[in-house]
Amino acid sequence: MEREAHSNKGGGGRPEGQSRHVPVMLERCLDLLAPALQAPGAVVVDCTLGLGGHSEALLDRFPEARLVALDRDKEALRLSGERLAPHGERATLVHAVYDELPDVLDRLGIPRVQGVLFDLGVSSMQLDEADRGFAYAQDAPLDMRMDQTTGISAAEVLNTYPAGELVRILRAYGEEKQAKRIVAAIVREREKEPFSNSARLVELIRDALPQAAKRTGGNPAKRTFQALRIEVNGELSVLERAVPAAVKALAVGGRIAVLSYHSLEDRLVKQVFAAGAATTAPPGLPVVPERYQPRLKLLTRGAELPTEEEIAENRRAAPARLRGAERIREDVE
Repeated sequence: MEREAHSNKGGGGRPEGQSRHVPVMLERCLDLLAPALQAPGAVVVDCTLGLGGHSEALLDRFPEARLVALDRDKEALRLSGERLAPHGERATLVHAVYDELPDVLDRLGIPRVQGVLFDLGVSSMQLDEADRGFAYAQDAPLDMRMDQTTGISAAEVLNTYPAGELVRILRAYGEEKQAKRIVAAIVREREKEPFSNSARLVELIRDALPQAAKRTGGNPAKRTFQALRIEVNGELSVLERAVPAAVKALAVGGRIAVLSYHSLEDRLVKQVFAAGAATTAPPGLPVVPERYQPRLKLLTRGAELPTEEEIAENRRAAPARLRGAERIREDVE
């Protein structure tokens, strides 16, 4: 669920994100999008700008393309703006959530685009800034909002949601088998004192889980933190709207690449792509009319995984799953 990895920890005097972060599956993403981005004036949308690693590579690789990049995190926009400044007016950075893509393109007067990239999950900047509360490895306020100017924090979710709703969130978004046990402990503890920091939650989860559950799957708090983050940021409902909207924005011949980091995201992407690549004709027609023909051609066989070499260099790439598709036909009303 993380997007970029540290290649070194040193900050130096450079804008954060320059040389420090390695975008996940970068070359493969560029190769998937390349056939659509060669023509002068091609527009590519990076729906998840983050620290700008993928965006910078897109601008470098396709010198006649124009970039539109979205992020809900104002600090990410500031830092990546410094990084992309040498590309001047070829890069347009927008403070928006990626399901707002149709409105953003409408405002910019762009009817169709040639490429779309999604790199889902949490950016390294969000994980590595201690005060954001995304990482379970360090104590921090339980915030987890990607856009800190709006919405409710993870602490508010923990302290105010009914027990049944918390169980649903942990099961649905964290695939946490011990959800009832963890939520019972949360409810008991929040009555004594509301939750505010991540370390207390991590300790509570460790204490609540049976020994067998602690021995598998890495940090036992990982699934709960994922679930809270998805709930706070509405990630799955946003993604459900965003991927179909991105497909609709593609010109014929345009391409979309989506990197996801857990099965819930990947399943949504798979469903949208599979529906677009299928005929919608009733069975038994001798000739399939144009309006029933597939709109998409799949560019990946299932989900592609990072190589062992990349994972060795970039531990945050390990859970990545990449899917790509090409728009081969307009919608016919």
